[in-house]
Amino acid sequence: MPDERFDIVIKSGFVIDGAGNPWFRADIGVKDGKIAEVGKVEGTRIKTIDAYRLFLCPGFMDIHSHSDYTLLVNPKAESKVRQGVTTEVVGNCGGSAAPSMGSQVDVTRRICEDYDIEPSWSSFSSYMDALERGKIAVNVAPLVGHGTVRRCVMGVEQRDPTPKELEEMKRLVGESMEAGAFGMSTGLVYPPGRYAKTSEIIELCKVVAKYGGIYASHIRGERETLVDAVKEAIEIGEEAGVPVEISHHPAKIGGWGKSVETLRLIDEARVKGVEVTCDMHSYIGGETSLSALLPPWVQEGGSKKILERVKDRELRKRIREDMIEEKIPGPGPCGLVKRGMWEKIMISSYPRREVVGKTIHEIAQDTGLNPFDAYFDLLFEADASGAIVGLYYNEEDIRRVLLHGCSMIGSDGYALVPYGVLGRGQKHPRSYGTFPMFIRKYVRGETRKDLRDDSGEKLVTLQEIVRKMTSLPTQKLGLRDRGLLREGMWADIVVFDLERIADKATYLQPYQYPDGIEYVLVNGVVVIENGEHTGALPGKPLKHHL
Repeated sequence: MPDERFDIVIKSGFVIDGAGNPWFRADIGVKDGKIAEVGKVEGTRIKTIDAYRLFLCPGFMDIHSHSDYTLLVNPKAESKVRQGVTTEVVGNCGGSAAPSMGSQVDVTRRICEDYDIEPSWSSFSSYMDALERGKIAVNVAPLVGHGTVRRCVMGVEQRDPTPKELEEMKRLVGESMEAGAFGMSTGLVYPPGRYAKTSEIIELCKVVAKYGGIYASHIRGERETLVDAVKEAIEIGEEAGVPVEISHHPAKIGGWGKSVETLRLIDEARVKGVEVTCDMHSYIGGETSLSALLPPWVQEGGSKKILERVKDRELRKRIREDMIEEKIPGPGPCGLVKRGMWEKIMISSYPRREVVGKTIHEIAQDTGLNPFDAYFDLLFEADASGAIVGLYYNEEDIRRVLLHGCSMIGSDGYALVPYGVLGRGQKHPRSYGTFPMFIRKYVRGETRKDLRDDSGEKLVTLQEIVRKMTSLPTQKLGLRDRGLLREGMWADIVVFDLERIADKATYLQPYQYPDGIEYVLVNGVVVIENGEHTGALPGKPLKHHL
């Protein structure tokens, strides 16, 4: 069509369409925010992007993100869009920014104070309005958090809801779905989500099912109880008639090897008609606070009480015993402590810089102390502050989940920038490197020596990893106009150099953008050009429709 006029034409790239097909060479014409033509594109154009020797694919969807607030702090979303992410799925692990009422108001206010922003919403609908007003660089597909809804109605009480409270929770979930939520998430290891019985989740998911939404779950245990927790998620999906997304699925220590059984359970559930999928990232290490290794009773009352308890030499014996016995399973690094694997717990942030980068095992050796006393002394010296990286994932499990046809990619991170309030503190590198990492590590098979326990191997094709980042998550959410490079689709497009694309962030230096992402278009507007952010904010909050 020689008389056609395009806004942008991307010329002569290797096109990976998102459906899992091998590449083909073509041009892509963009007009009015959408893909107008794929093939040999003629006609006039306002802008031409030369993609010769570059690959084109749909924009990546981060199916598991926690950017609910950070997109309101800095809408440029640089750590994500520079990876090629064009859509963020927020509201995961049972925590969403909305609704905000009852006890949740104080939580919302406290988070907003930390980020130096004003909370301007209470309902899910008004939160969506806040995203719309703020203008953002990427699209946002929100979930409503079960923990948030429960806190709105019941606070953090450890009990069952009354019939009246359950009805109010169902009403809030329904209102959120009507406002555009794509489903509901749970965080069943965090209060107040962990106080909910399976039956409560099923009742709320029945509301989600009426609106055609999904159920995404940080399940009730990713370690020793992993198999039972997956069974519970499947039961919820089956009883409520709702699709299930198992969040960040590769097991933490204590559950290593159990992915053989959990993936079999997923396959069996799908044969029965229960739509179960999962997501994952590829980092061996997870980051948390130094104090998170302590039993829950030691953490009660905050930093002041923690310091009083760890100062007491006699009380340390009881704390040590409880850390080994672990009556209430804690986060991943607690499983390392339980097994005496202090060499896999590294200090990532601490007031005394000379210990940063060292493991607690190394610090114990340097000081002549046993690891527990070395740990307690570190806590006391830093007034219970500091952060750690626990290397508690297993590469074999990660690869097994990656090779499963129903797994997709999620960062479990945030849209950040290395400056301003979002550049404070120690962050996990997944917020900066997840998506390029998969291509570098499992398509090219390269290992990074500067990233702890990184091990690359050629396992998947480029077209398969792109499918897991694009059409599979958009299919899961029911987005029929994104995730593929086809005419009529929204022009969310990534242009990258296959030989150069790679993550650069590390556990100790996480604020590093990746290499090899040359252009990113969001809704037909160039946000990344020649590897740099243009300042454009063409993203929008997406709304789920039945």
